[in-house]
Amino acid sequence: MGKRLLSVLVVLLLSGCGSEEPPPPPPSPDLSAPPRAVAVNPGPFEAGPFEPPSKGAYFGAWIKPDELTHVGRLTAVGELERSMGRRLDFINTYRRFDQMMGTPSDQAFLADGDSLMISWATGDNRSILAGEHDDLIRKQATAIRKIRKPVLLRMRWEMDRPNLQATMWSGEDFIAAWRYVRKMFREERADNVSWVWCPTAEGFIRGDAPAFYPGDDQVDWTCVDVYAGFDFQPIGTLMGPFLDWAAQRPKPIVIGEFGVAKAWGSESRAAWLKDAERTFKANRQIKAVAYFESDPEGNGPNQQFQLTGDERAFRAFQRLVQDPYFNP
Repeated sequence: MGKRLLSVLVVLLLSGCGSEEPPPPPPSPDLSAPPRAVAVNPGPFEAGPFEPPSKGAYFGAWIKPDELTHVGRLTAVGELERSMGRRLDFINTYRRFDQMMGTPSDQAFLADGDSLMISWATGDNRSILAGEHDDLIRKQATAIRKIRKPVLLRMRWEMDRPNLQATMWSGEDFIAAWRYVRKMFREERADNVSWVWCPTAEGFIRGDAPAFYPGDDQVDWTCVDVYAGFDFQPIGTLMGPFLDWAAQRPKPIVIGEFGVAKAWGSESRAAWLKDAERTFKANRQIKAVAYFESDPEGNGPNQQFQLTGDERAFRAFQRLVQDPYFNP
């Protein structure tokens, strides 16, 4: 009898009958409701040299290459453009503080008629203000000046993230460093830069992002990064507090990064992208959007956003990028 009972227990354990039921997935929000719109600032906009389109919005993307090489970057962009059936209006690219602008791939994209949005990970704000990086900053300003085309520059995007507090220190430190860097760019005659201030949607939900804003006289485009990652909500809900804030400023908006995670499944991803298209078009102050086509290494499915390979979600993505509104 003891052996028989033991056998039953083994079968129950192997079949999973003895374990707790996994929690049900959270209910999906209603994405069929009208998109959230705000009292959009009608302009005219003070946008710097990178001018917004008079109608519609530019479409761009970051595409993570298989290899971070010149050929790898060109291949990644080319493959996505072929899959989309159109060219990108601008390419988002990332640079460390000391990684020089104007790389061979930058030059290849520019020669092909593309525009750049450079996301620049500047370092510790207090060391910047202490003058420890002046030579590097001036070299970067010169490199951007030599591009000779208007560039969107996201200086230390997502500066409001809690994990960056050790180098950002405070909103006041970030603002002072921003003004310090911009002054050196002006001295180096890097006049082809439109300065993009880009916190996170979560920072506006928490309420701490506005403390990092350098001021209307220092910013050319406002920006936000917004994801359906761990929180699957309509994009208008996720970035609503930012949109309310941005409507008070005479600046065009660029959605610096947006994405919907694989964790939510193909059907929900497609619905979220359809809602994103409607939301962007309803908020006419949004003049550029950039998808984050990447599965960063080491991230779980809640932080993997690549659409290539997800047929249903990619079809919704294609509808967005081929809409005439995003082909100004």
